[in-house]
Amino acid sequence: MCLAVPGRVLDIGEKDGTRMATVDFGGVQKEVCLEYLPDLQVGEYAIVHVGFALQRLDEESAKQTLELFAQLGMLQEEFGDPWEQAAAVGGDPWPFTDDPDSDPAPAPAPALAAPQEEVQP
Repeated sequence: MCLAVPGRVLDIGEKDGTRMATVDFGGVQKEVCLEYLPDLQVGEYAIVHVGFALQRLDEESAKQTLELFAQLGMLQEEFGDPWEQAAAVGGDPWPFTDDPDSDPAPAPAPALAAPQEEVQP
């Protein structure tokens, strides 16, 4: 699923002639195009979809929406690690963790090789 997520503009610059910003989405920072909102300023909030700021949003509405998305796990779904998400979809546990005290996942058992036929000259 691809959501339109509210984010707060942290800084603004230009990249290859395009007005860009670093935007914070409840702790996750992404680079966003500001071409549709040329007057958006640092500290303001905007609704962002697929890397484009589409609409200015007031701070209270943005914070309420981010809180709701976090409660529903939608921020992790939208911004989580794609490798971790792929492992979950495949039914495998994610072998990496940010917790240095946790035990790593056990290594998978080696696959058995298929018998090889001998080639006669």
